[in-house]
Amino acid sequence: MASEIKTKKWDGEIPVHYLYTYGLAGEKFFRAVKEKGTFVATKCGKCNVTYVPPRIYCERCLAELGDYFDVGTKGVVETYTVLHESLEGKRLSRPEIVACVRIVGTDGGVIHRLSGVEPSAVKIGMKVEAIFAEPSKRTGSINDILHFRPI
Repeated sequence: MASEIKTKKWDGEIPVHYLYTYGLAGEKFFRAVKEKGTFVATKCGKCNVTYVPPRIYCERCLAELGDYFDVGTKGVVETYTVLHESLEGKRLSRPEIVACVRIVGTDGGVIHRLSGVEPSAVKIGMKVEAIFAEPSKRTGSINDILHFRPI
């Protein structure tokens, strides 16, 4: 017989401070974004899985991965959603598209904005490419990718 657990509600705020680090593979990924305007990956020789963003070990067999290589900036829309409200809940003047883009030749990808196409024209399987900020404005973050656009 399951026991009943009583919960309590706490109104207010809990001040939480944290520092998020990229880790070894994330550092390589965002360094390539910043310095070269491209994506890098790692590949497991045992499982034949190519990871973007890269990993330091294979998530299937736990093999150590260490060779990072350039996989370019082109991808395919795997799925997407159309946003009509901002994160703050305010109505957007124009809908925005957020897509999960699998990078060509890999088993992984990036979730980011999709621009240059109307929501009614977006298709799963659509070929796209990443557009990056100017090199002098890149900081080594996901925001260095301005958006993806159809090709």
